[in-house]
Amino acid sequence: MTTQKALAEEFEGNRQRLLAMATRVLGSSSDAQDVVQEAWLRLVRQEPGSIENLAGWLTTAVGRLCIDVLRSRTAKGEVSYEEQFQAPVVLLDDDPEDLAVQADRVGLALLVVLRSLRPDERLAFVLHDMFAVPFTEIAAVIEKSPDAAKMMASRARRKVQGAASPAHTHREKGRVVDAFLAAARHGDFDALLEILDPDLTWELHGQNRMVSRGRKDLLRALTHGPTSDVIARRVVVNGQPGILAWSPEGTPVALMACTVNDGRVTKIASLTDRSRLDRIDLPAPVASDGMVAGPDA
Repeated sequence: MTTQKALAEEFEGNRQRLLAMATRVLGSSSDAQDVVQEAWLRLVRQEPGSIENLAGWLTTAVGRLCIDVLRSRTAKGEVSYEEQFQAPVVLLDDDPEDLAVQADRVGLALLVVLRSLRPDERLAFVLHDMFAVPFTEIAAVIEKSPDAAKMMASRARRKVQGAASPAHTHREKGRVVDAFLAAARHGDFDALLEILDPDLTWELHGQNRMVSRGRKDLLRALTHGPTSDVIARRVVVNGQPGILAWSPEGTPVALMACTVNDGRVTKIASLTDRSRLDRIDLPAPVASDGMVAGPDA
């Protein structure tokens, strides 16, 4: 690597691998692109000839940058905009036993659990189990010993393998979402107050942005918006309870991922952008209770 051109060519040869790795770790293609670009900027500042193994150096640089991004999200209590609805798997919520089998087949456990892992655990798991990076190299990235890196990946793997919720837990959360749907259909304000947590977060994901609102805004939309023309039913979104709503013509108008804790809905993430909904493999509409889908973000 004696010239800038040669360095750029070798970097380009690693770009797709780095992007794939960063996207898996971060759950966001845009964040991954930013990380890989930053790795390039750091690379060109290195002394010529100072890097013996460019691929290894880039893996380390991108890995550490990913950890920085994940730690920043954790500190701010954020979830990547793309991660919530990146290639979501949506299933009709019928028998929990069957859903557990389907969830295992499509890898829903991985989608759900990765967000709960510590940044170094997440990186160690992705690098080793998805990209076959040796623990000696992972250790250099996370600045731990190879044995510690192996333990982190193993711990993350156990969390992923044990991610599926028991059937009874799934049923309990499903009943909460069903009660939410029924209360919304009837405009039952008191029931909605009981079901929706006072500190509920309502995220509206539009085409290019996310707007965060609270319970008051959701209640206003549910109790003052039209409910009779919209068909909605409970579904499973990435292994968690959710709601899918269709227009009378059968066109999907909203997909909602619900977080249920202690018998109350604590968070709803809504996707209402029609172009993004069209790109998702969604179940066909079925007769169910109507409710408002919420305004576009």
